[in-house]
Amino acid sequence: MKKWGILLSVLAVVLLQGQFLAAEEDIQKHPTCKYCGMDRQMFALSRMLVEYEDGPAVGVCSIHCAAVALVMNADKMPKAIRVGDFNSKELIDADKAFWVVGGSKPGVMTQRAKWAFQKQKDAEKFRADYGGEPANFDQAMKASFEDIYSDLKMMWGKRRKMMEQ
Repeated sequence: MKKWGILLSVLAVVLLQGQFLAAEEDIQKHPTCKYCGMDRQMFALSRMLVEYEDGPAVGVCSIHCAAVALVMNADKMPKAIRVGDFNSKELIDADKAFWVVGGSKPGVMTQRAKWAFQKQKDAEKFRADYGGEPANFDQAMKASFEDIYSDLKMMWGKRRKMMEQ
């Protein structure tokens, strides 16, 4: 009986390590966002990976830049879209994630935050702490497209201030 417990413990560690290495592989292959240059390791909780049926994957820092990637590659069919879980930072299927749009926690590359969670209870706890509205991936992506122009204006303003200093 003790041997089974040890074997299961070792197996769990190996499986968890494999997931960690897969996440690290994603960041090693795409260390910076293709569109804004941000460090994807630093923004592992919001990073996304868009994989296309007929081409290489595109690594981005956020759903904002994923929206840009989808527009820039409109002639390609996405095979899989994955996003970093807010808590674990592991890549999860964006369609299966529980999304929160808005709230008081600042977003990445956007004024209206969009966060993904693997577990519904984690999304609900986040909403209790920071507010925001529950959403699915389509709703979160639609919000990203709606926000792109105002987000660009925000970024331009920040760049202007940096240049003036």
